[in-house]
Amino acid sequence: MGKTVLITGASSGLGEAMARIFASLGYNLAICARRTERLEQLKSELMARYADIRIEYRVLDVADYEALFEVFDAFTTDFGHIDRVIVNAGVGESRRIGKGRFDTNRRTAEINFVSALAQCEAAMKIFRAQNTGHLVVISSMSAMRGLPKHMTTYGASKAGLAYLAEGIRADMLLEKLPIKVSTIYPGYIRTEINTNAKPLPFEVDADTGTQAIVAAIESGVAEACVPSLPWSIVGQAMKRLPLSVVNKMS
Repeated sequence: MGKTVLITGASSGLGEAMARIFASLGYNLAICARRTERLEQLKSELMARYADIRIEYRVLDVADYEALFEVFDAFTTDFGHIDRVIVNAGVGESRRIGKGRFDTNRRTAEINFVSALAQCEAAMKIFRAQNTGHLVVISSMSAMRGLPKHMTTYGASKAGLAYLAEGIRADMLLEKLPIKVSTIYPGYIRTEINTNAKPLPFEVDADTGTQAIVAAIESGVAEACVPSLPWSIVGQAMKRLPLSVVNKMS
């Protein structure tokens, strides 16, 4: 049996696009999200195209932590082994601090960091038991620097996720365990979620962006800005430029 990848937030956007590419590469899929009909549709479409792989799906709201651990464990029982977990589920909505939108910002922080922490906990529990695995977290170029306006909480949550992954990676080095940890920093990628938003600098279409993400994941690299050009250069610039200049990039 081939390798199995578990992807959260797989019913739309980057999660769905990654599922399609991994299926084409021969991976078995363990996919989860909140929308049953989208998961069923994706499974049917991919099974018709790739008859040699196995696909299982489960409904999951990543804010339901008890259910999250149950779903991850159930997928492990289904397949007997999980080779890779991609912590992808997240939200992009946040608002300026102090403008009375705490509930919106709190939800973004909780989903993008606390729920991601739960996913990492569940994944690492599986990988430690197996003594192998590959944890992948989908951060954002917004994590490179504190950003203004509607990006503040979102960027901070993605920065927290990146540091969480680095800490887990450090643990694996200390414990000398054969478990990989990768942090992916996507740049601006146009998906159905942001299809009506104005064009952004260096933006790429969903296929180009997702192909770059999957290539970075497959390489097993510790960290990657994707697409590499121009985002690896932009990322270094964001860390060093004055905040007034970074503001103009957001």
